[in-house]
Amino acid sequence: MPNRNPPEPLLDRKSAAKYLRVSPGTLAVWDCTKRYDDLKPIKIGRAVRYRRSDLDKFIEQRLCR
Repeated sequence: MPNRNPPEPLLDRKSAAKYLRVSPGTLAVWDCTKRYDDLKPIKIGRAVRYRRSDLDKFIEQRLCR
């Protein structure tokens, strides 16, 4: 049976940076240097996109407990 759930919307770098409360430039550097592999950027041609669920996991892993 095929998956009936709609695909998760993807955020562009500017939206993802705003969601994480960092600058788009910082996010670009993190991607380029692979500082945080758990952000899991998705390359579509020259565009970079992010799943909100990956950003949420990234935040959750860095919360002070």
